[in-house]
Amino acid sequence: MATTSSASNPVLCASFNQDYSCFVIGTKDGFRIFDSNSGRLLYERVIGAFVIVEMLFSSSFLAIVGAGEQASLSPRRLCLFDTKTGTAMRELNFLTSILAVRVNRKRLVVVLQEKTFIYDINSTVILDTIDTVPNLKGLCAFSPSLDGCFLALPASTTKGSVLVYNVMDLHSHCEIDAHRSPLAAIVFSSDGMYIATASEQGTIIRVHSVSEAAKSYSFRRGTYPSTVFSLSFGPSIGLPDILLATSFSGSVHAFFLGLAIDQRSKRSSTFLGSIIPDSVGDVLDATHHHVLHNGVAPGVKSYAVIRKVDKAADTSASESNAIYRATVSIITYNGYFLEYILNINNRNEPSWTLDREFNLLTAISESGSSSS
Repeated sequence: MATTSSASNPVLCASFNQDYSCFVIGTKDGFRIFDSNSGRLLYERVIGAFVIVEMLFSSSFLAIVGAGEQASLSPRRLCLFDTKTGTAMRELNFLTSILAVRVNRKRLVVVLQEKTFIYDINSTVILDTIDTVPNLKGLCAFSPSLDGCFLALPASTTKGSVLVYNVMDLHSHCEIDAHRSPLAAIVFSSDGMYIATASEQGTIIRVHSVSEAAKSYSFRRGTYPSTVFSLSFGPSIGLPDILLATSFSGSVHAFFLGLAIDQRSKRSSTFLGSIIPDSVGDVLDATHHHVLHNGVAPGVKSYAVIRKVDKAADTSASESNAIYRATVSIITYNGYFLEYILNINNRNEPSWTLDREFNLLTAISESGSSSS
């Protein structure tokens, strides 16, 4: 994979839909939708640069925001777009640039620098406005689950505090002091039960229980600071088994929460664990942390998710057989899709295999997508 400086990266935005069945990228020319399983280009629209493209599950609904290179694609205008008709269903205009958009089947969230708006997604009636600290990067996390439908936003510009807001009931749920440094990345588990955070230092990644606002796990990503580009939980009901991180170094980090349960239960109580600051005892054993060095080009922004997790029922299998298999899909902002298979055997030994790689910018649609 070619290395490209961040300033010249052709991909302006990238996101998976809520069940990871599809993903979409925005470029200086338009946006493209791909099938995650086959890698097939499903839809393309070449009408100008886009900095936000969010897809609602596998529907024809997109929330898109232009880069402002032309008047019709203002960064202050949110367009709700229908890929079936190729037309805008509705447009919402704001006083300042839109920094992030999140959607599920009931809610539409629009993040500006100092305000976040909550809408009913069907009627686009505004339900609430949240005044926030300056959020220059539009940092946010959103759980698509309607049962645990939470939004997370930075609560401080000087430390890593997180505001957790209940988007269905429209009230603040809690505030979590996760790090001493400002936040760089946040993500919810798919059911909204857990939230993972990384600070601008990027050395420690923490997982909190949302219901209790209490720290559950801490992991050391590395000794030296590095910008964390993405965090992702593996699919699970309840406690996810695995948490993934990508960073400026180009390494891909897999932290295993499930394997750490027994060790965690032998540690100090949850209450004590939740109030102990950055200390040696705060970080779990390195045996629960597996790293793929140079998984992506160093310095190139990347976004990774864990699309699938398979666990063997018989853990007494031979040492060479995997008892845990995770499918890790990565979009790089220099225009590539990478998919690694992470296998863990019953001796907790990892093996990473590059299963797929293709160029997102040269893929050709088989269905003759609209181009104007």
